[in-house]
Amino acid sequence: MWAGQTVTHGPLTGGLSHQIWRVIDMRGRSFVLRVLEPAVSAAGLGVPPPLEIENTLHAAESGVGARVYEVLPDVPALVLEFLPGRTLDPAAVREAATIPRVAAACRRLHAGPRFANDFDITVKLHELLDICRRNDLRLPADYLDRLSTVEKVRAALAAAPLNTVPCHNDLLAENFIDVAGTIRIVDYQLSGNNDPTFELGDIAAEADFDPDRAGALAAAYFGSELNSALIARVRLNLLLSNATWTLWFSVHHGLLRNPESDFDYWAEAADKWAQAVRDMDAPDLGRLMEAAAGRTSLHP
Repeated sequence: MWAGQTVTHGPLTGGLSHQIWRVIDMRGRSFVLRVLEPAVSAAGLGVPPPLEIENTLHAAESGVGARVYEVLPDVPALVLEFLPGRTLDPAAVREAATIPRVAAACRRLHAGPRFANDFDITVKLHELLDICRRNDLRLPADYLDRLSTVEKVRAALAAAPLNTVPCHNDLLAENFIDVAGTIRIVDYQLSGNNDPTFELGDIAAEADFDPDRAGALAAAYFGSELNSALIARVRLNLLLSNATWTLWFSVHHGLLRNPESDFDYWAEAADKWAQAVRDMDAPDLGRLMEAAAGRTSLHP
């Protein structure tokens, strides 16, 4: 699409895995060139490039993702719409006025075309754990001792499963862009059809929501359908998000660490694990599991 044109380009910083560039054409129009690194999916840290490309196209159809102008499967890469908005940070996502807008963006994505693959957070946890074991990668000291709690949480969520919807599955704050008051969602590296309460729990984990904010996000998303089981599912998925992405950062630290980057993947793994342990040790964990399984209510 830029053949015969003079273009300018420069890197967009902030990504953790792929190479992202802003390209400006001779008319002054901006685009994003997302160059996918196949080693990322080979290390278990994302879906294979063909799936990410297909899911990015579906997200664009929903109106939440950036428009796709061109697909370069042999690179592999995508030419995307440049979204001229404000990239959010955790503090912004925690704001009371932002939470309903984030929930609305998720609902639009989840109502869009289904993705090309499925995603399950506990399957991903064990996949990443196998990679750590095979490569003798560093884990938090008590990680393996805590897996029995992860299994109890998984079983509670499996007792009354929800229908899956197309989910992003990696909604750290920086994947939200506020464009003229509308929240858009970028970066479909870990996308797949999944339980919508994982999407909400993952947002809550990445922005370090307290229980009240997690409940507010669930209420904004589910509206009149909200009940104790759904609130409990969001909070339990917050725990699973932190426990699983601990391993994502461990694998990235051990296998794909870029010596030129100043990002500390191991420190991020330790931080996520500390948050997971906090919620495993919380006195209401048993009550959350009972509520998620539909056996009790969170309310007296």
